[in-house]
Amino acid sequence: MTKARDLGSLLGASSQIDNTKITLDANEIPALDTSKITTGTLSADRIDNNSLSNVTALPFSAGTDWQSTIVTGSTLTAVAGKGYWIDTTSNACTITLPASASVGDFIEFSDYARTWGTNAITINQNSLNYQGATSPNPIYDTSGQSFKIIYSGSTKGWIPSTDDDVTYETPPSYTVDFLVIAGGGAGSGNQYATGGGGGGAGGYRNSYSTESSGGGGSSETSLIFSENTVYTITVGAGGTGAYRGSTSGSNSSISGSDITTVTSTGGGAGAGGNSWPALSGGSGGGGSNDNTTGGAGTANQGYDGGDCGETRTGAGGGGANAVGADSTSTNGGNGGNGLASSITGSSVTRAGGGGGGSIDYSTTTTAGTGGSGGGGNGGKSDSGGSSVVASTAGTANTGSGGGGATGNGTALGSNGGSGVVILRMATADYTGTTSGSPTVTTDGTDTILVFNASGSYTG
Repeated sequence: MTKARDLGSLLGASSQIDNTKITLDANEIPALDTSKITTGTLSADRIDNNSLSNVTALPFSAGTDWQSTIVTGSTLTAVAGKGYWIDTTSNACTITLPASASVGDFIEFSDYARTWGTNAITINQNSLNYQGATSPNPIYDTSGQSFKIIYSGSTKGWIPSTDDDVTYETPPSYTVDFLVIAGGGAGSGNQYATGGGGGGAGGYRNSYSTESSGGGGSSETSLIFSENTVYTITVGAGGTGAYRGSTSGSNSSISGSDITTVTSTGGGAGAGGNSWPALSGGSGGGGSNDNTTGGAGTANQGYDGGDCGETRTGAGGGGANAVGADSTSTNGGNGGNGLASSITGSSVTRAGGGGGGSIDYSTTTTAGTGGSGGGGNGGKSDSGGSSVVASTAGTANTGSGGGGATGNGTALGSNGGSGVVILRMATADYTGTTSGSPTVTTDGTDTILVFNASGSYTG
């Protein structure tokens, strides 16, 4: 025991014995040549059993180099081997880890002012794994928290060796494609004996493959879902038809704690005359009566409704793929066409605009037809206001607009079609945990969830 104690005193905190095997003797230790002392590891096979016994290895390493300057800024570039006091009293802080690391590298962090619960710290992994994943960026938001991370190698990367809340900071994540269509706007009747405007289609947002979104928008970025996170699915209802004052469709959306909410805007209602103009929406409602313009569509979701410049016919509502047609003296405007998507494994067209209504005086007129994808047809009445052809509703779960009607208050515009939300992901990632009874199918190696009503999916 005396020899082991004297050896430790001789080596100090940072020096170690070279790999050359030596025999230690009590008379030789005081005169040990210092040239034989280098950095490294004292291995058992380098120690004579007659001098020291039962020694496996004696590694020597320095402790954490805690920094005297308190970090109060919004960013920090961390260095291996150091410890940092992080004060987020005034602002949150993003910490960037080293761009490269060796096994055994470590860094420590501590909540200096117990304010991480108010202003959290975010770890920028700088392309290296953290608990086996490159995203999401870990967030530490518990007041008074301290943690130490050690680099384990490229597979798992940085791993907390001490972590006060023992959180899995980078839960497994995976890519999910979506199609989100809002409820379609209702078509309108008219306060006068004239054609009402068709309803606009609900907003159309798509991330699947390279397919377009509505209004000429490009395909959006897919979502990243995380394990054990609940994603709320809202399916918007179609608008309600009236002879004036019809309503727009309701929004559809996907929301979750770790994603930016995807919201598609409800389709605009068709016009019911000068006092009840066409409404803007995902796609705009069609105009009605003299000089009534169509409602505006939402950028990257849908198109405008058509305009009306005369008294007998109403304009078509906008669709996801085309503007609603203007009305003429003899024809109600057709609804704008919808868009096709193969997110479910086969091509389906949705989100067509509703057709405008018409009325006969001494001239024969025709009502507008609904746009492809489920748009409702416009209705038609005779000069006395009696319905000849009733308008039709937008098709359910396509987000299509309802058809416009006529009849001097005796015929109602038709309802817009309800929306739909569709998710597509690798079957290997699908958890099977849902609410709201979505329809679940497969296509190749993917699973598809079609929500015709509101519900949820748990990652």
